[in-house]
Parts: sequence; C-alpha cells; structure tokens
Amino acid sequence: MEESDRVARRWEDLDIDILVKIFQSFDIIELTSGIATVCTSWRMACCDPLLWRTLDLSMMKSNFIKIPLEPYVYVDARSDKTLNHLLKTSLSLSQGNIMTLIFHFNLYVSDDLLTYTAERCPRLRRLVMPAWNRIKKTGICKAIRIWQDLESLTMPSIANPPYLLEEIANNCKNFSELKVMGPFDNFFAATIITYLPKVRVLSLRCSMLVKDTLISILDELRNLEVLNISHCLLIEIPPPPAPRRIMRELDQCILDKASRLREFLTCMKDSCIMCQRTRNDEGLMRWYKYEEGVWKADEVSSLSL
Repeated sequence: MEESDRVARRWEDLDIDILVKIFQSFDIIELTSGIATVCTSWRMACCDPLLWRTLDLSMMKSNFIKIPLEPYVYVDARSDKTLNHLLKTSLSLSQGNIMTLIFHFNLYVSDDLLTYTAERCPRLRRLVMPAWNRIKKTGICKAIRIWQDLESLTMPSIANPPYLLEEIANNCKNFSELKVMGPFDNFFAATIITYLPKVRVLSLRCSMLVKDTLISILDELRNLEVLNISHCLLIEIPPPPAPRRIMRELDQCILDKASRLREFLTCMKDSCIMCQRTRNDEGLMRWYKYEEGVWKADEVSSLSL
C-alpha cells in the first residue's frame, strides 16, 4: 500500500468510551493537568461521570505551621493555591457528579472553598472531612444543607458537636454511617443519641472511650447495627477515690449488650501495633507520626478508604 493511501487516525478521533477507559487509569493530578483542553472529544471524555463518582484528595496535605491564635494554623499561600486549582478544576470537570469526596485529615480547607465545593457537588453521599481549623460553623452548616443526600461522614472530633449533628438530622434523611477520629466523650455520645438515633454504623476506632459512654451507645442507639471500637483505649472510671483504670478486656455486661448488633468489632490485644499506638498516644492518635495512609483503614469495610 502506498503512503498516500494510508488513513491516519488521530487521538481526538478515538471513541469517547475508549478515551474514558484510558482516563480511568489516571490519577487526579493527571486528570486536571490540562488534558481536557486538548480537544472537544477529550474534554467530553474528561467530564464523563464514570471518572467523577469519587474525588479523592487524600494525597494532598497542607504546608502549615501552628500558631497560638485562631485558626491555630498558618497555611502557606502556595499550598492554598495548589489546592484551589486542583479542587476547582475537578469540580468543573465533574459537572456535579461527585458522590464521594475524600480530604486528608491534615488538609486545611478554607470556609469559602468548602462552600464553593458543596455548591458544585450537591449529590454527595459520602464525605471524609478535612481538618476543622479554618471551617466555621456557618460554612459547614451551609454545606450540610446542600448535601441532603449525605449518607456517610468521617470527621475529626469536634468540641461542640450539637450544631453539626442537628444540621445533619434536619437535612440528611438517609444518613446512616458516622466515623469519629479523635476524642469521643459522654457529651459527643449524648449528642449522637439525641440527633442521630437512627444511625446504623458507628466507628470510634483508635480513640479513648469511657466504659459508661460505650454502655450509653449500646443502650440508647437502638437502630445501631455495626459498632467498631477496635484499638480503643477503654477506660473505666469507678466512684472516687478509686483511680480510673484501663480495661484490658470487655466485661460480660458490655458483651451482653453488644450481642444484639450485627457486628461488634473490637481489638484490645497487647500484641496489636495499633492498640499499642493508641495507648502510647493516650487515646488521641497522632496520625502524622505513623506511615502515610494508615489513618484510612477501618475494620468496617464501608468506611475503609
């Protein structure tokens, strides 16, 4: 065949479905690096909903230093600029199709950027939250009002949980899964019991948990099906003057109450590395000390990343 008889195939002539299949192998950095500007067909492929069911930013951490005044962190301007570009490009390409949004726990998202994000992914069903420091009450409440389809939330612990959980109760009628990373006290438990009595899955792994708080959860959350307290530092506080003590195993009272659950996930082994870490960190896990990505794990498969 002569050279002049050959039909040249161009990349932009590839079938959209084939392009989407190729782009599915790209990470978020590659997807937002400018390939959508190559030609019309590439942009169409980049906007395909299959690519945007999940927006995973768990690899992104802010470059920050701690400061003594609110918000207690100063984030480098270049770090903010990188996040803004990546997130806004992703939201533009996703065209409102994101259903799972995952932030790194050490990513300090601004209040304005959170609102911007919520407005552009209104169909969100699962959220793994970033750090709280730069997010205000008005910002997260506005976002929750938009995310009415929200079903699952992984969140850093918060000192004043009622306003957040009440907002979820009022707006997210299908909400069923909650994971709390950090301190979990009687007040937090009482707030969940008050505002989210129908929650079905609760993970408190790698945190400090008082025995009475655990009993309250088991007694009051009657719709609870799955409870994960793996690697928790379980504390019993007897009447004074007796000192509090660390429980090395679950007593029969707790086991009896938990028997109604479909899954009661526990680990209190001295030989377990994660149990050792929780004890060494006194129930407040310092995830930054450990291997990258270990914070994503969860014994509940639907909460693991």
